[in-house]
Amino acid sequence: MKRANRIRKSKDFQRIRREGKSISRAQVVYISHSNDHESVQIGISAGRSVGNAVKRNRAKRILRAAMNPLIDKVKPGREIVLIARKPILKETSTSLQEIIERLAQESSDLIKQ
Repeated sequence: MKRANRIRKSKDFQRIRREGKSISRAQVVYISHSNDHESVQIGISAGRSVGNAVKRNRAKRILRAAMNPLIDKVKPGREIVLIARKPILKETSTSLQEIIERLAQESSDLIKQ
């Protein structure tokens, strides 16, 4: 994922969680919000409930790998936050990619083809 597409500030995460629309599954919480930017902004988070630092970092790597191919399909001007949950550690990036794609379709973030 490119640096230009990342959400890094805590204030931005909090704003998107507060104002955005969220959809959740056992593995991940998908929060979407519209913005004024031309690009797609994505933030990835994993809390302590996922496990120790090694497990949290692995969960974030899996989420980044699953989200990378979908970035081009997302409508411009969207902010997306993905929050990992504990069952994510049992998933592969390809199966997680399908889950995230369905969540994006539910929130109507994907470009219609």
